[in-house]
Amino acid sequence: MTATTMPDTVRLGFGRLLRSEWIKLRSIRSTWWCYAILVVVTVGMAALLGNAVGVPDPDQPKDALYGGFVNINTVSVSLTALVVGVLGVLIITGEYGTGQVRSTFTADPRRTGVILAKATVLAVTTFVVSVVSTWIGVLLSAALQSAKGAEMVVSDPSVFLPILGSSVYVTLLALLAYGIGLLLRSSAGGIAVTVGILLVLPILLSGIGTLMAQQWVLDIAKFLPDQAGMQLYTYSYTGVQQDGVVLNGWGGFAVLAAEVVVVGALALTVARRRDV
Repeated sequence: MTATTMPDTVRLGFGRLLRSEWIKLRSIRSTWWCYAILVVVTVGMAALLGNAVGVPDPDQPKDALYGGFVNINTVSVSLTALVVGVLGVLIITGEYGTGQVRSTFTADPRRTGVILAKATVLAVTTFVVSVVSTWIGVLLSAALQSAKGAEMVVSDPSVFLPILGSSVYVTLLALLAYGIGLLLRSSAGGIAVTVGILLVLPILLSGIGTLMAQQWVLDIAKFLPDQAGMQLYTYSYTGVQQDGVVLNGWGGFAVLAAEVVVVGALALTVARRRDV
């Protein structure tokens, strides 16, 4: 009897890689904890502030009402961004820590497909969870503000776009952290670098720029991931002047997306050249 010979290389389709990575993502405890924290913080902060914050005088411009409402529903982003940053690091470094990455790369020797599949699953899941929890918070806070006499038009682009932008922001940050984790292959190192970029570096540059009265230092800080991405969920007040470089929502999105692509491309290149 002649044994059936197998081809030297068996390529898995991207659809199968996606299903595999989806199973991995939902099988990890850290995934459930991180997304649970995201939902609780997002909905809880929106409901709490919607009940606590007073309604502006009806005679004031709509910026006071709309801007305040956007702030109520996006103030939690600074916390949830850290949560998804940790998750983005852990979903890849966890495989390096357990050695499972060897099996993953054996199934896809070229590595590009599985790395992109993992990034896709992370991005889609994070965006969906963020959108759902954010808009639950929006409905709750809108009802609470309406009970105080606020006439809120959530469909107004000046309100809708920043709120949607908050979900885009946390999704891009999750991908940035994923790229950092893939590059460093260390949970502790990846989380430290991610937190440093999001918290330490902005404070450092802002402090130096302010103390030395150097606008160019403050301008550099505006291109950091958190400062650029902040423009995605910041309400645009009319007639407000800013010093130095000014990024609007689209400009901030372009800067943050470019940083995600650069870090991701570098991490992918390095991952393909390593033994593991």
